[in-house]
Amino acid sequence: QVQLVESGGDLVQPGGSLTLTCTSSRIIFSHYTMYWYRQTPGTQREEIASITSSSNTKYEDSVKGRFIISRDNPKGTMYLQMNNLYPNDTARYYCKGMPLGTGLPIWGKGTLVAVSS
Repeated sequence: QVQLVESGGDLVQPGGSLTLTCTSSRIIFSHYTMYWYRQTPGTQREEIASITSSSNTKYEDSVKGRFIISRDNPKGTMYLQMNNLYPNDTARYYCKGMPLGTGLPIWGKGTLVAVSS
C-alpha cells in the first residue's frame, strides 16, 4: 500500500527541539518532491517546508532559521528538525509527497506537536 507515515510528535517546552520523521512505503521516494505542512483547528493547512529529490529546500518565513528539512532517499524517509520551538508552533504536522511530472499527491495522517510549559 502506497503511504506516508509521520512520527515523532510530542509535547515539548518552549525553546525545545523535536525531530519529525516521514516514512514512505511502496513509492520510488527519489521521484517525489516532499513537503511538510501544519494545521491548527479552524485553519487551513499551511506549507512550511519543501525539499526536492536533489535536496533543494524552501522554508516559510516563520520557520526559517529554526527548522531544517532533510531526506534520505535510499531509506525513503524525510525529516523535519525543529529547534527553538514556540507555543504557536503547536499544530498537527503532515508530510506530503508530490510525484515528478504528473500524478496525485500522497498525504500522511499527521503527527501532533504541542509546545507548552
